[in-house]
Amino acid sequence: MSVEGRVVRDSEKDMTKKIAVLALCAVLFALSYSASAQQQSKKVPRIGYLAGPSLSSMSARTEAFREGQRELGYVEGKNIVMEYRYAEGKLDRVPALAAELVHLKVDVIVTAAATPTRAAKQATVTIPIVMTNDNDPVGNGFVASLGRPGGNITGMASLSPELSGKRLELLKEIVPKLSRVAVIGTSTNPGNAQSLRETEFAAVTFGVKLQYVDVLDPEHIETAFRAASNGRAEAILALGGPVLADRRTQLMDLAVKSRLPAIYWRSDIVGAGGLMSYGVYSPDLDRRAASYVDRILKGAKPGDLPVEQPTKFEFVINLKAAKQIGLTIPPNVLARADKVIR
Repeated sequence: MSVEGRVVRDSEKDMTKKIAVLALCAVLFALSYSASAQQQSKKVPRIGYLAGPSLSSMSARTEAFREGQRELGYVEGKNIVMEYRYAEGKLDRVPALAAELVHLKVDVIVTAAATPTRAAKQATVTIPIVMTNDNDPVGNGFVASLGRPGGNITGMASLSPELSGKRLELLKEIVPKLSRVAVIGTSTNPGNAQSLRETEFAAVTFGVKLQYVDVLDPEHIETAFRAASNGRAEAILALGGPVLADRRTQLMDLAVKSRLPAIYWRSDIVGAGGLMSYGVYSPDLDRRAASYVDRILKGAKPGDLPVEQPTKFEFVINLKAAKQIGLTIPPNVLARADKVIR
């Protein structure tokens, strides 16, 4: 072969190599671009959390929900985005906050109680709603049944109305001669009427006369205690709800100031200085609710997920608070407490 022929042939080989290299680069670039595009298009779930009370009064429950998320591999700001909305105890703000979450097009709305669940239900029929603590999901019209919710709502039921009679029983045990009890609640709070009925049934059994005091606004709490005092109440039974939850410290302080034994629906009030509480351990419900969010994000329909009921209850006594009002807790009652603060 001539020198000229070898040159041409070598030139063709170089050209072929260059084409192959360029082709490989093009393939690698296409693959890289495709992976980048897929990563960018992968949507990070956005979850709305709607509560009636303030952030401070919800801190234990909110953290329990976050713990449940972490157990399932979700990290806020990394593979999930949270939008928290708190009404600060002003229930008339809840519908607007629910509408705000719908406007943000969140993937799931988590509700802290019946009032925010109702607001979320009225705001959307398409976005899945996960209840973390509802006292009567069927009675409130949120689900068709606990086993087959239907619609876009599911989650955790607290069954708290059924516990109010037990609270009155515990008051009677620590004050054997108890004859008059002021029941403080919020009539507009879903489940309040049922809780009151349960308390009235128990009152007949224990020979106790009840005085119901309605607290529709946080500013009415002090007035409620004056009414209880005027009615010669010997103890306080708080039914709960976002209005009272947001002013739990004031509620507790007024009970101590009035030297009235009081039983609450939440243990954190006792931890802060209240006398005693008996009820569902709410943080456990919030933690378990995270699994509903996980299943829905993975494709499950809320209407197909059965509503779960509480499995953990808690009876807490604060002996420091008892000493403040000159009350001695009977040993048999102390023995039944899950936690005693000394």
